Amino acid sequence: MKERNYTPLVTVLTVVIVALVAILFFLPAYDGEVGFDVKMLPLLNAIFNCFTFLTLVVALVAVKRKNIKMHRAFIGLAFLSTTLFLVSYVTYHYLTESTKYGGEGILRGIYFFVLLTHIVLAVVVVPLALMSAVRGMTNQVEKHRRIAKWTMPIWLYVSFTGVVVYLMISPYY
Repeated sequence: MKERNYTPLVTVLTVVIVALVAILFFLPAYDGEVGFDVKMLPLLNAIFNCFTFLTLVVALVAVKRKNIKMHRAFIGLAFLSTTLFLVSYVTYHYLTESTKYGGEGILRGIYFFVLLTHIVLAVVVVPLALMSAVRGMTNQVEKHRRIAKWTMPIWLYVSFTGVVVYLMISPYY
């Protein structure tokens, strides 16, 4: 039986997700009423990032212990929390202007280094995570392992630094 090629689907999803987020930074802030306090969304984003980080750690421990069922369940939870993060993130950045970092000195440099690496690696992790998931779900174990050894540390870094970025910029919301 011929294996199905999911690369076009992963490519389309990656382009759509990255383009959607990129477009947000060129749109003016929404000027209408929304019916809730949008300033709660950055905290929610940090919570989703924290949950993603924790579920990835559990998934990593599970796979190291050869508990594939648990690994799959926690990777699924990581995808769920990442998706919820994305919805919340897009909503927040559609409804408001970006917050400027107000720190000075070395903290300013650290903040922008963490933010830049977070953004760049967030773009990189999208296709890696999608392709890792496809290869895992289709039982392409060796291909899954080869890509997952890159995906896991990058995804862990992105989710962890998402929380760090929030903690560093939260006084300026």
